[in-house]
Amino acid sequence: MKVLQVVVRQAESAAADFSGLAAIHPNLVLAFGSVDALQKGADAIAQAFPQAQRAGCSTAGEISAHGVDDGTLIVTALHFDQARVAQVSTVLAGMDDSFAAGRRLATGLPVVGLKAILIFGQGVRINGSAVLSGMTDIVGSRIPITGGLAGDGGAFVNTFVLDEKGVSSNRLTCVGLYGDTLQFSHGSFGGWSPFGPARKVTRCENNVLFELDGESALETYKRYLGDHARDLPASGLLFPFAMLGSDHNEVGLIRTILGVDEVTGSLTLAGDIDPEGYLRLMHASTDALVDGAEAAAQAAKAMLQGSGEGLALLVSCVGRKLVMGGRVDEEVEAVGAVFGQRATLAGFYSYGEISPFSPAVECKLHNQTMTITYIGETT
Repeated sequence: MKVLQVVVRQAESAAADFSGLAAIHPNLVLAFGSVDALQKGADAIAQAFPQAQRAGCSTAGEISAHGVDDGTLIVTALHFDQARVAQVSTVLAGMDDSFAAGRRLATGLPVVGLKAILIFGQGVRINGSAVLSGMTDIVGSRIPITGGLAGDGGAFVNTFVLDEKGVSSNRLTCVGLYGDTLQFSHGSFGGWSPFGPARKVTRCENNVLFELDGESALETYKRYLGDHARDLPASGLLFPFAMLGSDHNEVGLIRTILGVDEVTGSLTLAGDIDPEGYLRLMHASTDALVDGAEAAAQAAKAMLQGSGEGLALLVSCVGRKLVMGGRVDEEVEAVGAVFGQRATLAGFYSYGEISPFSPAVECKLHNQTMTITYIGETT
C-alpha cells in the first residue's frame, strides 16, 4: 500500500497540481477542505484522478500530517496492492429521508468480501444516527462503519460532500473496502465531564428535543448556559449533552446541538434521542480532550495485526476545536505520537463523528469525540 498527501491553500486549490499523487495510481482519493477550497478544487481532483474513487467533505478545520489548518484542502491518495474499493452515493431529500438514504447507500454496495465502510455526509439537515440505522439494517452490525458529517467552519448553514459527481450540498457518499489483505481498525473517545443534574426526556421526536422534566428544552438549556445562551446554536458546541439510560447510567454517547427553534422551544441534536432516557450537560478541559484523543489512538492501534504504510483518518468534533483554541494541534500530535511513522494523518473537524465504540459493538454517531480509523494492508 502507498499513501501520499498534499496540502493546498484555498487560493491555489483551483489550479492545484496533483501529478505527484497521481503517480502512485491511487484506488481511493480522500479530500477534506474548507467550503471554498473544496468547491474550487473539486474539478482539479476529478481531472487528476479520473480512475480513482473520490470522496470527502467540507470541514470546520482540516487535519493533516502538518497539524490543524483552516482554509486549506487536504488531498490524500491511497493505492491498495490487493484490497478493493467501491463507492455509492445518494441524494438526501431532507432530515426525514435519513434512514431511507442509509438503506440506499448500503444496498448499492456489493456484499461479497465487504470488510468495512467509510461514509461522509452533509452535516446540517441530517439525522446521522438514522442514516447509520438504515445502513446497518442492510449490512448488519458486524461491518464497521466509520467517517463523519461535513462542517462549514462553524456556521451551521451549508455543508458539502465530494463524490464521483463533484461537490454537492445534499448528497451522502460511502466507500466500501474489500479484501482479506485490508487492515481496518478504529477507536473513539471523548474526554468530557458531566455537570448538573440528569434531566428526564419528557418529549422528543427522533433527534428533536422539546421537553426536559416537562419544561421547554430550549429554556432549560438557556438557564444553564447563562451569558453563553445569546450565542446559540454555536455556543452549544461548548456544552453538549451526555445521553443517559433510564437507569441514569451513561450509554457512552454525546449529542451536539445543531439548531434551536424559539417558536417551539426545541433543540435539534445531531442524532436520535432516547425518549425514555435522561440527558446531562457536559464540559471539558484541553488536557482531558488531548488525553481522550490519545486513548482513541491507542484503541485503534491495539486492533492492528501488521505494520507498514497506512492512513490514520482523524475525525474530531468542532466543539473540541473551540474548547482547545490555540492548543488544538495537541490532540493531533498525541495521535501522531501513538502511530509514529507508520501512518499518514488526514481528517477534519466535523459536525458528527461515526465509529463503533469497540470491535464488538455496532457503529454509532458520536458528537464531541475524536474518532480514528486506521486503514492499511497486510503484506
